Amino acid sequence: MTAVTIPPQPIDVTRDDLLDQAHGFLRQRHHEIDACGYSLRWREVRAEIRATGTWRPTYDELAYGARVAWRNAGRCIGRLRWPSLIVRDRRHISTLHEVRRELSAHLDEATNGGRIRSVLTVLSPAGAGAPPPVRIVSPQLARYAAWPSNDGVLGDPANLALTRLATDLGWPAPPRPGAFDLLPWIAATADGQLHLLPMDRTRILEVPIHHPDHPWIAGLGLRWPAVPVIANMALTFGGVRFPAPFSGTFMAGEIATRNLADHHRYHMLPAIIAGLDLHDHDRLRADKALLTLHEAVLHSYVTAGVSITDHHRESRAFARFVQHEEAAGRVVVGDWSWLNSYPMTPQDPSWTRYYHTGQPTPALVPDPHCLALAAGARTPGHEPSPRQRADVPPAAVAASNRTREDKCPHAHLLEPTAD
Repeated sequence: MTAVTIPPQPIDVTRDDLLDQAHGFLRQRHHEIDACGYSLRWREVRAEIRATGTWRPTYDELAYGARVAWRNAGRCIGRLRWPSLIVRDRRHISTLHEVRRELSAHLDEATNGGRIRSVLTVLSPAGAGAPPPVRIVSPQLARYAAWPSNDGVLGDPANLALTRLATDLGWPAPPRPGAFDLLPWIAATADGQLHLLPMDRTRILEVPIHHPDHPWIAGLGLRWPAVPVIANMALTFGGVRFPAPFSGTFMAGEIATRNLADHHRYHMLPAIIAGLDLHDHDRLRADKALLTLHEAVLHSYVTAGVSITDHHRESRAFARFVQHEEAAGRVVVGDWSWLNSYPMTPQDPSWTRYYHTGQPTPALVPDPHCLALAAGARTPGHEPSPRQRADVPPAAVAASNRTREDKCPHAHLLEPTAD
């Protein structure tokens, strides 16, 4: 089903800018990997841009651009693994049916029976001054619906606008709405229409959350997807731009501290505090509850045979990434508040220094048009608020520290209570 929405915003790049950016990308790749045939390749690309207004990277150029874009993602702490990124070239895909099929294939390849792999799928690019044929509005391929009720919101409040959009497009609500109803995928086509893409939920592996020492946690009915597929990403380099769903591996803190604990998400800390019988005079009750929730998430994924990592391991890995980059003479970009979100501590090596806050290219960033639609915007030129930007998962998103909120986006744990 479809519904006409706001007009797609064209990509405004002059031919001279495109030539400069393409030349800079080819030169960067040549110097970094000592690629042969640089002069000939630049002449080919220059002639193609002058004849068509754009250019088509080779697969090797595309894969290099995608991997370096991950390397440049300032909010991602898992960048040590950037050379291993699996890049799926699906630039020939231009129909909704084909895109739906490739999203399912991406899930299969990334899930890999629980041994999660980092995967990026490149879809058909934006044309000369025009939007791409299809881009994904859904922020992630596994998002849970939000159902308003007299008692608040059942499900994930972050997805209220997305749930309304899906139902407006004709998605039928489940007969008995629950807290973990998977939303369908939503895509936008170049003509400005939105479309529902039916989702095969058997392709989405979910992990029930339980704890080895607190069996009552299983009774809360919590679960979370195995793979974070950030679906609304755009890969940009050399003046060209591609829709590019990207997936990595969950860090336990993202699930426990943000998705399940944040007061504007599932807000499970009061239930955990009550289950642990922690009293109001215990000033560390939130910390104890968060630790218990972390233990539950890690235990659940490990016992389910699903890859997951933790903040201490990733901080050490990021320190090695920084060493490698600086040894190669490259500047390390990073948003400190995302790299050191709770429960990171000063004992973790990523805590003790700051990083460059710019955004080099190649880059992998959320498509602002799709962000605005998913947030409920209906007017051209809408920019998501800092809070909406902060709610974008940190798998591969880079932004200057100047654009984030003054507070760490993970700061809100419990409503204020009197001690």
